[in-house]
Amino acid sequence: MISQVFTTSISGEPELVLETHHLHLEAPNWTRDGRALVLNGDGVLWRFDLATNSLDRIPVSDVPELNNDHVLAPDGEHVFVSAADGHIYRARLTGGRATRVTNDTGRLHFLHGISPDGAALAYVGLEPEGGNLWARANIFTIPSQGGPDLQLTSGTTPADGCEFSPDGSWIYFNTEEFSPGHAQIARIPAMGGDAEQLTFDERVNWFPHLSPDGTAAVYLSYPPGTLGHPGGLDVELCVVADDWTEPVRRLPLWGGQGTINVPSWSPTGERFAYVAYTE
Repeated sequence: MISQVFTTSISGEPELVLETHHLHLEAPNWTRDGRALVLNGDGVLWRFDLATNSLDRIPVSDVPELNNDHVLAPDGEHVFVSAADGHIYRARLTGGRATRVTNDTGRLHFLHGISPDGAALAYVGLEPEGGNLWARANIFTIPSQGGPDLQLTSGTTPADGCEFSPDGSWIYFNTEEFSPGHAQIARIPAMGGDAEQLTFDERVNWFPHLSPDGTAAVYLSYPPGTLGHPGGLDVELCVVADDWTEPVRRLPLWGGQGTINVPSWSPTGERFAYVAYTE
């Protein structure tokens, strides 16, 4: 499997910035200074310098193997990661010892968003039942330094991909609340309230990411009937304006899981990053 990392503007041609068959790279996000991408690969974090094309491991320690859910703190110095033990950890972006943030709730914690001021994290809390990992999957927030959890959804259908709006007042996410088995994009007030559906098509939509100024968003769109968010499918990245009507751009690629799981816009909002795959 070859991992191909691209960046593109809302309307421009994609630019291939990195290709490798040595690592299965996933979930790119941009450093605060715009100089590098941070990605997950083989259970650890990597930093790809866009100027020198160097790919270097970020030596985070005292943490189990990582999955592809990680977000960068607004201070430009820290990263928050989800690990194989179901907890979220905080570490310096240069590496070093990680500190656990989440509580022993019995849930599995999958991180997806951080508030604009860095004070809160948004995560998906999974409460498996029997052999069903997604028996209960709801949206929560927690202070980024640790503290009490706030549950925002309490549905019996899965929710995922939670990310704060640039002003911190909303959390955007994908949910099957409105049509079980058929994920659509929605948003909910960050302090709690009713969810508002934003996409209404036959496709299966995941992982909304808003541009820094809130005037555009990109999300991952699967073919109708897709269950969950698998990899290895013909998918689309859909770009919408802030009114969330018909996409202004559809970018087809082969991917899915790993393509755009985390906040992926550059600090200026001029470009976003994603991963495509090829045999």
